[in-house]
Order: sequence, then structure tokens, then C-alpha cells
Amino acid sequence: MAELLKDLYNKDFYLTLSQHLKGCLANHDDQKFNQQEFMALMLCDNFDALELKERMSHTNAVMHQFMPPDFSQAADVLVKLIESLTKSGITEGSVEYMFLPEYLETYGIDHYQKSVEVMEEITKFTSGEFAIRPFIIKYGNKMLAQMVLWSQHEHHMVRRLASEGSRPRLPWAIALQEYKKTPVDILPILHQLIDDPTEIVRRSVANNLNDIAKDNPQVVIDFVKEYLGKSEQFDRTLKHGARTLLKQACPEMLALFGYDSTGIELIEFEVITDKVNFGEYAQFSFTLKNTSARSKKIRLEYGLYFLKKNGQLSKKVFKISERIIAANETHQVHRKQSFKAISTRVYYAGRHQVSIILNGKEFSARDFELIATSVTQ
Repeated sequence: MAELLKDLYNKDFYLTLSQHLKGCLANHDDQKFNQQEFMALMLCDNFDALELKERMSHTNAVMHQFMPPDFSQAADVLVKLIESLTKSGITEGSVEYMFLPEYLETYGIDHYQKSVEVMEEITKFTSGEFAIRPFIIKYGNKMLAQMVLWSQHEHHMVRRLASEGSRPRLPWAIALQEYKKTPVDILPILHQLIDDPTEIVRRSVANNLNDIAKDNPQVVIDFVKEYLGKSEQFDRTLKHGARTLLKQACPEMLALFGYDSTGIELIEFEVITDKVNFGEYAQFSFTLKNTSARSKKIRLEYGLYFLKKNGQLSKKVFKISERIIAANETHQVHRKQSFKAISTRVYYAGRHQVSIILNGKEFSARDFELIATSVTQ
């Protein structure tokens, strides 16, 4: 059985943390670090019941009891702790150390300047995009100006923080309502980083653009127009940033990326397996015919309408491919959809549907039946 993320916080982890923390607190005469007490508090009676986020917060709360009461001194200890962990071979990006930026969020929110300085160091070691958002909300343009400066930083993870931390709709994080309404103030960050030399930073820019597109599509359309065609790298980033608008068949965005389905006919669409057992595959096929005298660029998807517990159908879109169909070409497609057990969906016996989506245009769906009793995946 795969290890749960929350189980990264365990006895061995806290032993390692305590050893490094003890060394970092050695010069603070008023902080006599008791490793036995530290371990006992961390591995408290209800520790096993705590989920991931709860364990992160618990780790911070216990560690705070052993830190200097003066926040500036505590912040310096955090920097020393990262240096100590790094020297021991613990690498950048270690998920379990994401409690460190949360420490700044919890105990440093009223200490802007020191928290900003330390966040710049912490994010080089472990991601800080969740913890920076309360600072954006509290300090507004002051914090945003700092993030614009971070977008020019020499370290790629600091640059990434500027983009990822300012995403209006960052998953599992506090939404930035002001930037959902008016994202213009975060655009300087994206302009600075759109051609960043590091893939992880460019990916963050694309995700930020995709967030913006959900509330302000024209902003993203204008952004794409400014950079599209400058290089293949630009185009890849922009296309990923425009993915929601492409899925929604936004006419202007489809045209910008050269998609054209005029003269393309969908023929011979059929569901091969009109009855599917749990654990097997639904199979369908269709043919596309380019009746025009010009090659056409197309984006193919299919919609799967899953039956829900309440008897309604819930649509999920799956990508098939993108391709060029030559003039007068006929292109056949055969696909199958698994109904094997997965952890993210419950299947229910009954009528399902599948449809074909061509450049965002959905064609009539076909029925098939899922056979057997419902199984919780």
C-alpha cells in the first residue's frame, strides 16, 4: 500500500528535525533545547489521527515553543535550520518541510520585512506559494511590488514564487479575490517570466494565465496575441496557459492557434460496446473526413457522461489528439475508456454517454450501459 503523505511526518522525521534544530538553537542562551520533550510533544497521544495539514500546523506549534520569543531571532533560526538541512544532504523541494513557510504565515504575518527576507531564503528550499498569500491579502501592493522584484531574482524558485504565489485561483489555497476581479497588477510578473530559462517557472506562468482566463478571458487573449509566434517555447507556454479557453472553444483563441474545422465532417461514429461490465472498457470509433481543398489543424476530444448516484449525468472531457488533416484526407479513430477501479471516482450501473468534440464543438452523444452493481473506487 502506498505511503500517505501525512506519514512523512513520523518519528524518524522529528528526530532529524530535532537534531538540526538543537544545533541551530545552541547560541541562544535562553533556549535550552530538550530533545526528549520535543519528541514527546510532537508524537502526542492523538498524533496518528492528525491529517497532513493538521500535522504541518502541529509541527509549527510545537517547534514555536522551542524558538526564541523574539520573531526576528526565530526567523534567523529558520534560515540556519535550512542551511543545516541542506549541508546534511536534504534536498530542495522536500515536501515535508513545507511547514517552514507556514511558520512565517502563522507567526510572522505582522513582521513584514523580516518575513519577506526569510521567505526568499525558505522558498529556495521548499515551496512557499501557499504561505505568501496571506501577506498579499494583508499588505496588497507593497507585497506585490516585492513579488515583481522576485520575478527578476537569480534563483529560479524565488522567480517561481512570484508567479505561483500570485495565481488568482491557486488550488488548495486562499483565492486572491482582488486579482480574480482585476488581474492587471500581476501581469508585470508574467511578462517578466514568460520566457524564463527554467521550465518550472514557465509552467507556473502558464498556470497563472489559465487561472486568469477563467474570470478574465480577454486579458489572456491579449497576452497571447502579444507573444504568440515569437518562438516554439513561447507558443508551448501560451498554449498551456490557454488550455481552458481552448477547451471552451473560445473562437478567438482557437483562431490564434490555427484550429479550423470548416469542411471537416464527422462520420461513422459508433459505440462498439453498447454494454460494459465493471472493470472492462467502453469502446467507440469514428471517422473524420476533410472535404475541403486545404489542410486543417484540429483538436480532438471526447466527452464521457458518467452516471451519478442521483441519476444525473456528469460530463468529463478527455483529450484524444491534435493533428493536421490533409485536404480530402479520411482519418479513423478508435478509443476505449476504462471502467477499472480507481481512487477518484465511483461508478454506477446504468446508462452512460460518450460524445466527440472537434475544435470545441460537441457532436451528439451515443449511449452505452454499464452493467453490474455500483462499486466504490
